[in-house]
Amino acid sequence: MNKNFKDKVENQVKDFGIKDSLAYAAGDFGCCMSFALKGTMAIFWTQAMGLGTTYSLLIILLQIWDAINDPLIGSIIDADKREYKRRNKFLQYIFIGSIGLIIGGAVCFIPMQGAKLWAKILVFVFSYVIWDAFYTVANVPYGSLLSLISDKAEDRASLSAWRSIGSGIGNALPAVLLPLVIYDKDKNLIPERIFWVAIAMGVLGFICFQYMIKNTKIRVSIDVKCNEEKPKFNLFKAMGNFLRNRAAVGATLAAMGMLLGMQGASTAITVAFQRYYGIPELAGIVQIISYMPLMIFTPFARKMVAKYGKKELSAIGALVYIAGACLLFITVPANPMVDLVIYVAAQIICSLGMGVYTTVSWALMGDAIDYHEWKHGVREEGIVYSLHSFFRKLAQGTGPAVAVLIMASMGYVNNAITNTDPTIVDELGEMVSYLPCNDGQVCDTINVAWLSDETAFSIRLLVAVLLLVAGVFQYVGLGLIYDLDKKKLAKMNEELQARKE
Repeated sequence: MNKNFKDKVENQVKDFGIKDSLAYAAGDFGCCMSFALKGTMAIFWTQAMGLGTTYSLLIILLQIWDAINDPLIGSIIDADKREYKRRNKFLQYIFIGSIGLIIGGAVCFIPMQGAKLWAKILVFVFSYVIWDAFYTVANVPYGSLLSLISDKAEDRASLSAWRSIGSGIGNALPAVLLPLVIYDKDKNLIPERIFWVAIAMGVLGFICFQYMIKNTKIRVSIDVKCNEEKPKFNLFKAMGNFLRNRAAVGATLAAMGMLLGMQGASTAITVAFQRYYGIPELAGIVQIISYMPLMIFTPFARKMVAKYGKKELSAIGALVYIAGACLLFITVPANPMVDLVIYVAAQIICSLGMGVYTTVSWALMGDAIDYHEWKHGVREEGIVYSLHSFFRKLAQGTGPAVAVLIMASMGYVNNAITNTDPTIVDELGEMVSYLPCNDGQVCDTINVAWLSDETAFSIRLLVAVLLLVAGVFQYVGLGLIYDLDKKKLAKMNEELQARKE
């Protein structure tokens, strides 16, 4: 290890404190400043740029890049054995990624309404590839860093909980503020304004990353001796090791189930509140409830993990979540308000279980990285976390698509009606949205999603099914596959410490 960096590490070994947690939370807030714009990307390129269904096709094709991007960059980080004098190599990659996210995020929202279709497609594909690459460069080492800040279970639980807070605020803030900024008084998108918002959010993310880099203390050193002959990095062997890492596979399966079910449910919830309950404005308020148990549980996470263990707590949380999802199957169609009360109560129970898991989810992956080293004799933070990240992103993108396909099979129909007058719209139903033409003017075509009462009720039940699936995946992943309970975790840490000494 470089002497200057080694001395720096030794000087940084201080007691873990709130400053470490705040710095780590700032890192995920920085990531979310860029990632939160991904949802706006669809609106920008379909409405303002006029790509329409072409956008959906391009996104599907770009999933191939997502499949290559995460493990590729993760393997590059793992294979990098260079000595960095100023900072730890993970922090160095985060620094590079934070700069690239300003550029990549802005390029994704270049206003070019008057350009040819082929030019728009080229710019979109190029900008998405650049943005996704820099996001991975920043996010993969950020996730890997948790296992290096501290090797204590309670410290990692605190980092995981504060990361969830940083992520929650980073996602909630744009969700509240963006609609107030990027639309005019007639609810039309303003492309130029989105471009400048993307730059501003990129700069804010960069500032948060710099705060994190400056205040991150590395306590778990990785000794890289440059004069010793090291085995050549093998990507396929590393991926095989990942699949044999029960802790990583269990944590990844739980995260995939959570995102697949919850992201799909969020799509169905919007429609359910609009047509089944008839109060779409309350959907967001009910969703915010999901953050409350997280805030309540976070101050106690450190002590509870030290007493009971991360695996044990998260498995119990999954069972609580399943109980809440089962309660959602109780419906009272004849009295929507009573039905809504049951729905909110069930969501609170689900959120309580999810709050327990969310606070320790990233700490579980930090332990899985150590487990990888313990079982296979090689430390590969980048590839372990990048594969975990890839499967999370895959579930995030697949969840809403699966929900839409299921709703379509139930009778959820989108119809394009030209020259429609308000009386016809009232007869057909809700969910009316005007589509601007390429020049930004409102066309005389609107989209109408028509739902029968039976379909609306089926979608309400679909929410319960999707959330139940999320809970079952969590319990299988954490309760049955993930095998690092409190006793085994202590044994692993003792043996790893003995090897280092």
